[in-house]
Amino acid sequence: MPVVTIKMLTLHSAIPTTMISQILLPIFATILFYVLFHTLPIVYRELTSPLRHMAGPENPSLLVGNSQEMMEDPNLTDKWRSQFGRTFRFKGIFSISELHTSDIKAIQHIISNSAVYRRAPFARARSALLTGNGILSVDLDNHKRFRRIVASSIHRPLLGEKVLTEIFIEEAIQLRDIWAQKVQEDGRIEVISWLRLATLDVIGKAGFNHDFHALVPDKKPNELNEVLKQLFLSPHTNRYNIFRLAQSHIPILGLIPLPGKRLFMTARSKMYSIGQQILESTKAGIGSEKDFAGKRDLLSALLRANLSTEIPANQRLSDRELISQIPTFFVAGHETTSLAASWALHALSVNATAQTKLREELLTISTDNPTMDELNSLPYLEKVVRETLRIYSPVTSRHRMAMREDVLPLSEPYRDQQGNLHHSLVIPKGQTIYIPILAVNTDKDIWGPDSKEWKPERWDEVPEAVSAIPSVWGNLLTFFAGPHNCVGFRFAVLEVKVLLFTIIRAFEVQKGGPNRTHSGVAPTSHRSRRRRREVKLAHHFQSVQ
Repeated sequence: MPVVTIKMLTLHSAIPTTMISQILLPIFATILFYVLFHTLPIVYRELTSPLRHMAGPENPSLLVGNSQEMMEDPNLTDKWRSQFGRTFRFKGIFSISELHTSDIKAIQHIISNSAVYRRAPFARARSALLTGNGILSVDLDNHKRFRRIVASSIHRPLLGEKVLTEIFIEEAIQLRDIWAQKVQEDGRIEVISWLRLATLDVIGKAGFNHDFHALVPDKKPNELNEVLKQLFLSPHTNRYNIFRLAQSHIPILGLIPLPGKRLFMTARSKMYSIGQQILESTKAGIGSEKDFAGKRDLLSALLRANLSTEIPANQRLSDRELISQIPTFFVAGHETTSLAASWALHALSVNATAQTKLREELLTISTDNPTMDELNSLPYLEKVVRETLRIYSPVTSRHRMAMREDVLPLSEPYRDQQGNLHHSLVIPKGQTIYIPILAVNTDKDIWGPDSKEWKPERWDEVPEAVSAIPSVWGNLLTFFAGPHNCVGFRFAVLEVKVLLFTIIRAFEVQKGGPNRTHSGVAPTSHRSRRRRREVKLAHHFQSVQ
């Protein structure tokens, strides 16, 4: 038998070490340069900042600073204020120093000098990640251009408060009737989810003449609502916010599949897809000025204002910019309003006297379809809404960055780590300032020792110090002030009033809690409903704090 010898053939195709180094070294050098390019200026500013001797809380993490613990506990800054005063320094993402001030004199100065103190680039970048080139992510001339067109759209007779009141009432009554049916079947209602669906339908109809059919009972869950709920209300929301904040500081991180990125991009893609469809549909139905007749939504008003001869051609919004306003209105007009209404119901559920007083006032209106003037004629409803937006502000803070060196006046001096008193602060260029809206709205020195309590009666006679708060509504910082105040604050207030008017007239809300998932609700009488009915509402407010 012949013997065959088999030799293993070795392929000498390995890449030489020198070639590997030639490939990897430039990549490593580029990454190192990128990191140093972003970190060295930060380190230099930290070492030379005139604020480096300010007192403040300890830094628990080099990567996230105090950001995570502040997100987890919105009342944490109150503890720090008791330790360090109204103005102190804390660490933000990547341990970048931020100035925290709830000093009213300082805040007035910041808002009055909007050309010096502007939205920080990282804050605008974070908004742009979700809403694109909308009014929340632009600055200076672009912001003025956007705001001029949006504001003129909102205040046109085409989109008057009368028309919006009718839309709000329609959706509130639909929500009420669904709840009435559900409590007959299940004996309870999970409030926050239903309110989110109602406000989604409201922003769809009032904003874009688009019906999401979110309130249709037993319908397949609305896809947009589900993705926004996961984005804003999931247990991982704070973690996602940290990653997006990091990405806005260092854009290259956007190339890394960080946790929550897919969910975030799904939300953005969904909103843009819907925005594109809505814009194309709206433009297709409008060929001339007369085609605007009967249109009662914000987008139609926006298109009309954008095409107005009063707006120069170079000041008009492009289709891409118009589409970017749609996600902006989704976020600003959906989440915040549903949260405000939810907290109002929670506050009333733990204050039976206030709830009874409010119901008695609401029942003085003989119709389920009140006008805006009738709603605004109800003083206790106004107090309930003001007090809710004071103590449960949906937006708890704002950021501003100094575009040049400035001197910040203080009404309350601060003492540095060496024990020296300072009646003003030298603010270096590039310094980020954190303005705590919630802290100002609940400051004991402004509102009195009971500032943390929900008391609508406090609006019978507010302290004189309240008048110093810069504001566009109700002596509150809730909607901010200056050129970047909330352009739709009147409609947010009106929508909350309508929801409370309709719900409190029909149901009596009782407290829910961690150990009491289902809240019992006593029967209520209604002038248009002679039969009394048993209702149960379930509140799950822990998830939205």
